[in-house]
Amino acid sequence: MNAPQWLGAEGEKIAARHLAAKGYRIVARNYRFHRNEIDIIAFDGEALCFIEVKTRASLGKGHPAESVTLSKQKEIARAAAGYLASLDDPWITCRFDVIAVLALSIDERSIRKYEIEHIKAAFMVGDKG
Repeated sequence: MNAPQWLGAEGEKIAARHLAAKGYRIVARNYRFHRNEIDIIAFDGEALCFIEVKTRASLGKGHPAESVTLSKQKEIARAAAGYLASLDDPWITCRFDVIAVLALSIDERSIRKYEIEHIKAAFMVGDKG
């Protein structure tokens, strides 16, 4: 696993622990639908949340959440539609969140210190997406 993949995987672990501590019920990680992926799918109460995790080691290329572009949002929405189609009741309340992890200290393939920001309802999906 190369450095960006490793950093992303560590960020997803941190995000999953954060969500679990907040009472979210994680139902899937790294869900794939064709070529699209959702990092974490979890329930926040009755709402089904599709969560994109972005991790960076510095702000040199901007805040991690800024990398969830319109194109990335469309990919997440396609995967979410695939996931919803597999449910008995696809008419569930949904939300698209972003979790940004900024690694402040990295040591031997471990993020030792970090800042985390959970942006609830970070984007919406419309009929034209």
